[in-house]
Amino acid sequence: MLQNLEGVQAQIRNTSPRYAALTQPEPLSLDTIQQELDDQTIVLEYQLGEQQSYLWLITHQTVESYVLPPRAEIEAAIRDLRRGIQQHRELVTTVQTVSDMLLGPVAQRLQGQRLVIVPQGAVAYVPFATLINPQNPELVPLVVDHELVTLPSVSTLAVLREQTADREIAPKELAIVSDPVFNRTDPRLKAISPKSEDTSLSLYSAQITSAARSAGLNWQRLPYTQVEADAIASLISSEQKFQANGLNASFDTLTQQDLTDYQVLHFATHGLLNSEDPRLSALVLSFFSTEGQHQDGYLRLHEIYNLELAAELVVLSACETGIGKEVRGEGVMGLTRGFMYAGAERVVVSLWAVDDQGTAELMQQFYQHLWQQELTPAAALRAAQLDMWRSQGWDAPYYWAGFTLQGEWR
Repeated sequence: MLQNLEGVQAQIRNTSPRYAALTQPEPLSLDTIQQELDDQTIVLEYQLGEQQSYLWLITHQTVESYVLPPRAEIEAAIRDLRRGIQQHRELVTTVQTVSDMLLGPVAQRLQGQRLVIVPQGAVAYVPFATLINPQNPELVPLVVDHELVTLPSVSTLAVLREQTADREIAPKELAIVSDPVFNRTDPRLKAISPKSEDTSLSLYSAQITSAARSAGLNWQRLPYTQVEADAIASLISSEQKFQANGLNASFDTLTQQDLTDYQVLHFATHGLLNSEDPRLSALVLSFFSTEGQHQDGYLRLHEIYNLELAAELVVLSACETGIGKEVRGEGVMGLTRGFMYAGAERVVVSLWAVDDQGTAELMQQFYQHLWQQELTPAAALRAAQLDMWRSQGWDAPYYWAGFTLQGEWR
């Protein structure tokens, strides 16, 4: 069996080296990894195990390893933290518990550093922005003192930089897809009478719907996603953007565009990050055509891999994560790798479905920092999260801590 698996992996590397480089990266030498880092960046790589887990701290000059608690103990603490955030409970104890588990051994090494998180399993769903440095008596969120970035693997960074080193900047700035139509009861369909109705889905899409419902997820309209999209689009001149909303926010509209023309792709719609079966992760577009006909609205993981992009940034602003009994980081990492394989340098993704009015507020702040203050995407996200943390009414971690940037930080 192992020989067969190794044979298949070798065949993948031969036939699609770019795919293999992102999904099955060959381990890089420590020297090669350290050459990708500067003196203000450290990597924290996690590996969960049954008896004990491990943390490696890598700088541009050193590498250190630490023993952490067993997988089950870490997973239970992460579940409790996420549940507390989403239920707006008091979080001091749970934040301290998770912070001690994941950061305690390296707390003294974090000061003044950009933190690049390489997670495994449930650690991929940790909102590191709201953790604390156990050595900091002020107990402020980690994002106050640190820029935070996530990578699917340490090797991914070298692959991304190699693939985008000589790429020309896309000629247009923004393509934005927002506020699709999910249900027949949507008022935007009232004036349209379809000639016939076919509500069937492919087996693959039916499995995605079933998985979403099992996780308690339903595709209801997110009214503030249009507010979000319009506010973002208002920052860009008309000739530099493409905007599709409502019934036009569809699979056909998206795939008929030359997406290589755009530097930023923004999806203001539901997304599903499936933690048990990553193949069933997807973005949710309009389930109805402009003629009112029912259609398959999922942009599925394998279709994301088949996109052709030249994007510096992809933003998925309304993803939902159902963490099942078997917690695999591949739910969020699968979508990230898919967009990276398609050509994106970095992906901003949410780890839970944030109140859509709160998301609209954060995203407006993010793009203002990105375009008007000309910050890097990683720095712009941090600045937007700090804006929210300091704002009355939006200061709870639920509204801002779930957004992570994955990929290139420069």
